[in-house]
Amino acid sequence: MADPKGFLNHGREVATSRPVEERVKDWSEVYVPGSLLPIISKQASRCMDCGIPFCHNGCPLGNLIPEWNDYAYRGDWAAAQERLHATNNFPEFTGRLCPAPCESACVLGINQQPVTIKNVEVSIIDKAWETGDVAPQIPERLSGKTVAVIGSGPAGLAAAQQLTRAGHTVAVYERADRIGGLLRYGIPEFKMEKRHINRRIEQMRAEGTRFRTGVEVGRDISATALKKRYDAVVIAAGATTARDLSVPGRELKGVHQAMEYLPLANKVQEGDYVSPPISAAGKHVVVIGGGDTGADCVGTAHRQGAASVTQLEIMPRPNEERHPVGQPWPTFPILYKVTSAHEEGGERIYSASTTHFEGDEDGNVQWLHLAEVEFTDGKLTQKPGTERKIPAQLVTLAMGFTGTDRDNGLVEQFGLELDERGNIARDADFQTNVPGVFVAGDAGRGQSLIVWAIAEGRSAARGADRHLTGASDLPAPIRPTDRSLMV
Repeated sequence: MADPKGFLNHGREVATSRPVEERVKDWSEVYVPGSLLPIISKQASRCMDCGIPFCHNGCPLGNLIPEWNDYAYRGDWAAAQERLHATNNFPEFTGRLCPAPCESACVLGINQQPVTIKNVEVSIIDKAWETGDVAPQIPERLSGKTVAVIGSGPAGLAAAQQLTRAGHTVAVYERADRIGGLLRYGIPEFKMEKRHINRRIEQMRAEGTRFRTGVEVGRDISATALKKRYDAVVIAAGATTARDLSVPGRELKGVHQAMEYLPLANKVQEGDYVSPPISAAGKHVVVIGGGDTGADCVGTAHRQGAASVTQLEIMPRPNEERHPVGQPWPTFPILYKVTSAHEEGGERIYSASTTHFEGDEDGNVQWLHLAEVEFTDGKLTQKPGTERKIPAQLVTLAMGFTGTDRDNGLVEQFGLELDERGNIARDADFQTNVPGVFVAGDAGRGQSLIVWAIAEGRSAARGADRHLTGASDLPAPIRPTDRSLMV
């Protein structure tokens, strides 16, 4: 145990954010560099090393949280990063992007603010990179087996790294021009600078993983050719089919899916554009969808100089405190959340449904018409007399995703079966109905969290390793049916 009285002597502290007026003028991460280390020892000391550490179950990766909290408290950074990497390939990703279900399950959170697990995690890994403790893990011998991984998001990268370290020759196929999937082109720079991805890619290259960018399986190379070339295939192509909004005026110029808008801003940071082809500069922006992708659109619009930003959510505003009946500890609660993007301004409207868009004579969207909605007898109904319109010269649809891409022929060419939710079906080893073809991440699970993606990638890697060699020493954090404490 770090400090038996730590949780009594110290309150919860989190990373310090840069002033809003400063950070909206650039694309750097929102937190003050180096602000965490001075407080991490005290924060790690708040961990009680519980007899039953529910944080383990709250985390799909099964992170050894009390152990690396203790090492961080004592300043043993080398041991802390070893414990951190024992269960998580990319803690610098989860430490910045994960909503921290582990903190919702923290026992201290029953009657106090939980341990700042996420901040401790990112401090450990950032320190490890700084001190050179993160090194390539090159396998001692090669198995002679080959594996293709389709998709280079967190699930694909985790599967590829695990399989490479097991001695297999792994090639990652990515249809975009750079490796990283949604980490590269879906997550804005101010949430995670892409240098974190780049150095992991270099580590993986040094370990032996090969990368093929600009290659879409199903179009540029057939599934049949891939199966002939490799002994096993892991599909980690994500759930990239965006949910659309079928209302009058959807065809107007200026109404875009979030994933049409966000990648362009990231490409500016990569140097591909001087200015993005779709920009919020000087426009009244409306973001439809109240989740993390919607918040990413809000923060991006602020930095592009939007005249105003409004975010719509069809559901009622969540509670600010955990409800003991519907969302008791240690489940992951749905709470009112103020992200860094929301701190920067804009309006949030709840219980609102878009009825139609209105454009000008040139076909450009100018207004969004909405109405208040409520749940009546379990059904969503419009409240009479609540219709109104708000200015909207750029609209982004951030309403989630419905499944993996079916247009490129990947599912059909492999002959894959789908489950009742429209995801690629798999067995307990993450293997599909096609022998030697495995699936991990959102492609098999449906839209979910980065921490689930990494856990699925690691588990699918174990399944593929067993298929190739008959046994596996690789860990498998989860089964396909696991939902942990998530609601």
